[in-house]
Amino acid sequence: MKERIVQEIKRHREEIFQIARDLYEHPEISEQEYFAEKLLTEHLEKHGFQTEHGTCGIPTAFTAVCKGGRPGPRIAFLCEYDALEGIGHGCGHNLISAMSFGAALGLKAVLEETGGEIVVLGTPAEETNGAKVAMAREGIFKDILAALMLHPDSVSKESGSSLALDALRFRFRGKTAHASAAPEKGVNALDAVLLMFNGINALRQHVTDDVRMHGIIAEGGLRPNIVPDYAEARFNFRAAERKNLNEVVEKAKECARGAARMTGASVEIDYYELSNDDMVTNPVLGRLMAKNFRYMGETEVRPASREMGSMDMGNVSHVAPAAHGFIGLGDPDLVLHTKEVAECTVSENGKKAAERGACVLALTGYDVLASAEVQEEIRKTFAGEGR
Repeated sequence: MKERIVQEIKRHREEIFQIARDLYEHPEISEQEYFAEKLLTEHLEKHGFQTEHGTCGIPTAFTAVCKGGRPGPRIAFLCEYDALEGIGHGCGHNLISAMSFGAALGLKAVLEETGGEIVVLGTPAEETNGAKVAMAREGIFKDILAALMLHPDSVSKESGSSLALDALRFRFRGKTAHASAAPEKGVNALDAVLLMFNGINALRQHVTDDVRMHGIIAEGGLRPNIVPDYAEARFNFRAAERKNLNEVVEKAKECARGAARMTGASVEIDYYELSNDDMVTNPVLGRLMAKNFRYMGETEVRPASREMGSMDMGNVSHVAPAAHGFIGLGDPDLVLHTKEVAECTVSENGKKAAERGACVLALTGYDVLASAEVQEEIRKTFAGEGR
């Protein structure tokens, strides 16, 4: 049965890779992925999937479904397809979409025998306001037994964990004045931002090793001879677990409030992007995915580890059993979010990765559909039993 799946994917390898190339040639930033949504849904419809547009009210999100001949678990393959401004597909989301599409075709070839249901989800804006956050919150993953995806990287890696993320905006307001003739009449909002930065920097020696705090000054005034009445900073705060992150964020907020009191400014604090939870790989799905990497001949698969970035797949992993592995592009020196990665996605190495990745995903889905024992083990581990 597994060889049937692999051969089906090989039969469609050119179509799978053409999707990756078309997305590479038409890069779209987060929440603007209209070409990508249309491209993927048209290809899925051509192969018999029933599609719905605008999942969760997000214009560039979609849901595509194919049901087997009898009832069974629901397997979800997730597509990401937003690009990076000025870089294009430097994070390889074009390959993510191609692999998930290919996996759906491969698993569909045996769905009449296994039963169950394939769900392909178009999840835009991973780089910013990740759609998976809203999808997880609004119940899109209800009754999904396995949510699966692969991400391109320099080398192949098992599904591990990631950092929870909060993206905060600090808006300080003061009062303008002539910076030389009447500075005493002004309230310097930029001074408040700088004091907040110093306070947050002082926090760094009092947090656990997994915590990351990095920010920018988004606005800092208009001219040097005008006391700035408005200044804005944006920060990303990350930690391995949500509880720890919440504590760190509250301390950072106190730094901002203290900076406002010290300068006489006021401060407003909000979130400029949706928050990511930490990724929790379901151990059964992680083990199956690792096994299928090796089935497909991956000679170097690094063990599961904590990714020091964040992902909206983390939110999914808290509401459904999930695995998010990494497929190697054949160059250990590649660094994500670069034009070199974008170019690699449409190279011969990218083509090979798309095919292998589609197979790994489809075979993992098959392992779930084909075994009632595996299904029960996934449910138990997700519920916290035997973790």
